Amino acid sequence: MRFFILIIIFFTFFDLFAQLPIMSPFAVSLGATPFLAGLAVGMYSLSNIIGNILSGIFSDKKGPYAILVTGLLSSGILLFAYAWADGPYSLLTVRFVHGLAAGLTVPAAFTYMANSANKQRRGKSAAVSGAFVGLAAIIGPAFGAIYASRTSTPEMMALTGTLLLALGIVAFFLLKKQKVSAQTAAAESRSSVQWNRGLLIAFSGAFFLMFSQGVLAYMLPLKVEGLTYPSEMSGLLLSTFGISAILVFLLPINRIFDKIAPIRTLIFGFSVMGASLFLLSAVSTVPWMYATMCLYGIGFAFLFPSINSLLIDSTQSHFRGKAYGYFYAFFSLGVVGGSSFTGALELNPNEGFMVSGGLLLIAAALILLAKEK
Repeated sequence: MRFFILIIIFFTFFDLFAQLPIMSPFAVSLGATPFLAGLAVGMYSLSNIIGNILSGIFSDKKGPYAILVTGLLSSGILLFAYAWADGPYSLLTVRFVHGLAAGLTVPAAFTYMANSANKQRRGKSAAVSGAFVGLAAIIGPAFGAIYASRTSTPEMMALTGTLLLALGIVAFFLLKKQKVSAQTAAAESRSSVQWNRGLLIAFSGAFFLMFSQGVLAYMLPLKVEGLTYPSEMSGLLLSTFGISAILVFLLPINRIFDKIAPIRTLIFGFSVMGASLFLLSAVSTVPWMYATMCLYGIGFAFLFPSINSLLIDSTQSHFRGKAYGYFYAFFSLGVVGGSSFTGALELNPNEGFMVSGGLLLIAAALILLAKEK
């Protein structure tokens, strides 16, 4: 069952990452202005926040089974709606409902993973799930761009929709026996999230992790272009960070996440990511840029399991779904915030990396100070 949930996590994030290189060109082809094209890209993340929160609430109320199957099936169906988009405003509508439906799946899937994980191995379990997210981040953009260029964006989305529908049907039968009884779920759902310092740190970790991702997605292609390197180099640099993160997730070093307190590995991850962004602002040669992205990937690999472990340690099963809903809402907020914040300040790429790196280092210092108290 756990491996099947990992497959669901992979294809849910594959749906997200496969859209990245093709959505803005598709919006422009439908007559969107630059503003509407940007809005079409961001609309998915904005409605995803609503879906994440709803998923958390109903995962606790009904159990993650119903919301997970609903998310997979509705996302699969809505991906076919891209073929009906005939202008920028119809595309915005499709993006909104797609993001809303997709937001249901991830918190429910991670609630399944967390509730079934051995408490002593929750760090390693989070690292393995992170590896599947990393694989989706590497495979998704390349596959989406290549397949859409040979067919069309609606056909690319329809292919992903077919895969999600198939997963939803299999999940309906395979996970049915894992359902929480309605009486138990209803009783447990009356408990609200019990806020504590560990949970707040996990949420802030999720936000700043994806804030830096938003800055990278926005600024890295601009830096590569400004240095007159080939445009595909930005994709290769992002893949390099993903590969180095996956190696940490899957190699025996992942045992460290169960041997060292997650707050320590979280501070280390923040610090390494922050330092790597400062380095990225200073380097301009190809070898150093790849080395810097490897370092960023190592920091990412330490941070992702740490915030998951902190969330598990800071919650109980009867409100963990709500906690994961808020957790992934902060993920979506971070992506939107990173690109929007640096764009609003009209920073150049190097300035954007320095601001983002500085925020990560400040976050690490604040968490270290809070830990010592």
